[in-house]
Amino acid sequence: LHLNFSLTDGESNESDGAFNLSNFWGTLNQAVKAVSQEATKLSLAFSKPPLPSQQDGEKLSESILKSVLTLSTVYYWLPKSQGVSLRRQVRDATVEVLDGVIQLLEVILSSPLQSLSQDQLTSTGGVWSACDQFAQLPQDNKAAVLVVLSSQIAVVKDAIEEIEQALSEAEDPFNDVLDDDQEEENPRGNQDTYWSEQDRRVIAPCQGLVKASTACLRKLTLAVKTNGNSGSPQNVAQLDDLADISKEISPGVDDLALCLYPPMDYSGVENNVQSCVQRTRADLGSVLRGSRRPQPAESQRPHSAGQLVLLCGGLGVVTDVCCSQELGRKRYFCQRQQIASNAGYGGSR
Repeated sequence: LHLNFSLTDGESNESDGAFNLSNFWGTLNQAVKAVSQEATKLSLAFSKPPLPSQQDGEKLSESILKSVLTLSTVYYWLPKSQGVSLRRQVRDATVEVLDGVIQLLEVILSSPLQSLSQDQLTSTGGVWSACDQFAQLPQDNKAAVLVVLSSQIAVVKDAIEEIEQALSEAEDPFNDVLDDDQEEENPRGNQDTYWSEQDRRVIAPCQGLVKASTACLRKLTLAVKTNGNSGSPQNVAQLDDLADISKEISPGVDDLALCLYPPMDYSGVENNVQSCVQRTRADLGSVLRGSRRPQPAESQRPHSAGQLVLLCGGLGVVTDVCCSQELGRKRYFCQRQQIASNAGYGGSR
């Protein structure tokens, strides 16, 4: 348990000498392999009677302890100068292995020694699975940042799908009865379980904003793939900054989506729209800076800076529209379609 806490809060061992990332990965993979093997030996030794002798038990304990200490030590070799994003992902993977070993030990200590229990099988498999994940880890900070961006895109896409699904399913349960209500000046006010037409007109531009956030994250991903590198401390730091910026978008999108559910919180929608616009603009600014780097040929750029400027300008329209009057909403849709058309997104976005 102490090892787990130390890995979560500990600092890297910075060194004045040159750090060899390739050698680090080789040593780390060997350490992970040793933990997996020692966990397997420990589980087999306590899978059926008789119990290991005291001497054998001490050897098993020393071996598993040595393997996890070695893994922890190798993790600390990775300096932050190689990238905070990379180091976090290596740390998380290491902690998961240690958590798996701790769980296996707890199961062995709490289970009666009769036969190999399902809990012990599951715990052993958990250690193996955690160790196998090291083969999938990004090998440098650029790859680590791309993993972060991919996860943020997935979160925002989930929010879009949830809103679209809710819109397709939600309807006024009384829309086909009580026709007299249609003629009343003040329509039925109980909207705790469905969206009114006014609510739906607010949701539409919010959907556009969420989709714009997804587009920004995709463009940032493309900028990192095209121009990003981990060849210098400055470049590594810039990549970490981009990862931090991207992590601010998905929470804002989630907060906005929650405010849209009936009964709609108009004040919350307005506040979260403004926050989401600010974060997305920051993301776009990062993309624009990346787009200005030299390319082999100007015409080969997949997305020009001019297109991004148009999209960034379009975001400002969303802030004013969400709680405006009907005329303002119609004006927004015309502006949004024109901006999307000029930027190559199509009117449906």
